[in-house]
Amino acid sequence: MKMLVAVVAGFASGILLRSVFVFGWPVIIFIFLITAIFSAAAFYKPRLAYTLGAVFFIFVAFGMMRAVLSDSPLPSAFANQLRHRVSYQGIVVADPDVRDASERVEVRVSNPSADGETTTVLVVVPRSQIVSVSEEVRVLGTLLVPQSFADDSGRIFNYEKYLQRDGVRFILDFGSISVLQKAPWYSIGAALASIKHLFLNGLQATLPEPYASLAGGVIIGGKTGLGTDLENDFIRSGLVQIIVLSGYNVMIVAEWVMAALAFTKLKRRWSSAAGALAILIFVGIAGASATALRAALMAFIALYARATGRSYFAGNALLFAVFLMLLWNPLYLAFDPGFGLSVAATAGIIWFAPIIELHLPFLKNIFWKNVLATTVAAQISVLPLLLYDTGNLSLVAIPANLIVMPMVPLAMGLSALAGFAGIIFNSFIPFLGILLAFPAYLANAFIILIARGASSLPFADFILPAFPFWLMLAAYVALLCIAVKFTKKSTL
Repeated sequence: MKMLVAVVAGFASGILLRSVFVFGWPVIIFIFLITAIFSAAAFYKPRLAYTLGAVFFIFVAFGMMRAVLSDSPLPSAFANQLRHRVSYQGIVVADPDVRDASERVEVRVSNPSADGETTTVLVVVPRSQIVSVSEEVRVLGTLLVPQSFADDSGRIFNYEKYLQRDGVRFILDFGSISVLQKAPWYSIGAALASIKHLFLNGLQATLPEPYASLAGGVIIGGKTGLGTDLENDFIRSGLVQIIVLSGYNVMIVAEWVMAALAFTKLKRRWSSAAGALAILIFVGIAGASATALRAALMAFIALYARATGRSYFAGNALLFAVFLMLLWNPLYLAFDPGFGLSVAATAGIIWFAPIIELHLPFLKNIFWKNVLATTVAAQISVLPLLLYDTGNLSLVAIPANLIVMPMVPLAMGLSALAGFAGIIFNSFIPFLGILLAFPAYLANAFIILIARGASSLPFADFILPAFPFWLMLAAYVALLCIAVKFTKKSTL
């Protein structure tokens, strides 16, 4: 465990340092020299502290190197066409992000003037233009580079790096898009997107708005259809994680899958493989965000442990999943707020929740003790990062989450039933579909009631002014020291 912590902490530290500060190879070479010093100390006087120090610093250097390799320049052929009206041909690579008045479509395009050099652009088009994943399209618009911007509290959001984490290097603004060729029948991405929209249409057929949109949000994430006011209610009440695709959604589906596999008569390996496939399909349908991938990786590790009869340790699984994801895409760490919040919340549930449970002797009900401990642990763990990113301090987040979170798995299950009922019965017995969807309506109405009620309370939230990055790190160091201290006490 200590060695794994040193590896992941070192690798993440190296990536974070290179993401925040711009430096070259001399700094990396200096870190290698520090590694050599610790290695020599461990060789001449073997001690665990020296060995862990050597491992930590060598992975700091590796993390810096990985971040340097990811910092690629803009494709020159496209950069030469900035602020010009351009036309490209390409393939839609992700399900369009539908906003109130526009759609944002990621398209992998080629530049005919540069021997087919390719890049990914984000095309901003009117909402009326409908395209699907894997379709061949022609796009027209003004080519721009994404720019960082500041919010009302002075916090800078690095929009360029945020898009780059998904491979997007340019924006095609004031754009238009036309379909040249439909997606081929063998396109897995198109098939998964079709399933997603079929399910969302089923919800639309059986539930009114905004309950249909919330039902889609609690299952596969998404805020389209909620409206600005209701979306702000979820943010003010600290319940916004319910309506975005987070690791929590995937975790619930993974638990359902593993619970179902426990009743099958298949061999462990076959049932675990089927479970992994089911989770993979769900993540593909919902959208492979960083938070969903992190939860899926942890679920895969749990299924592997189940198939091989090995013990599953959630802390080790989280560290290993984070290491793999940062190795694949180091931009997740500093430029994907959802990834950081998901990791912090999961770490809090794993390491803080047991400590909090020990200090709740007045609660005799095991279920509510677990709910209170996990909710408080998750809220405490994400608070420094949330305040650094947004400044939004919700004073009602803990009570609102205590009320709503036990309802979320039920709302997901009932909403799934409502969607399937809409798919099956809408064409010939629509009333039956609406009847079957009524429990989902009640569950989602309850969640909306709590979100609106909590956000309407006086002083429900505050926006704190921006504060330095080091202050957030200091807060997490303090939380880590508290966790280590109480963990040692509980093991004595």
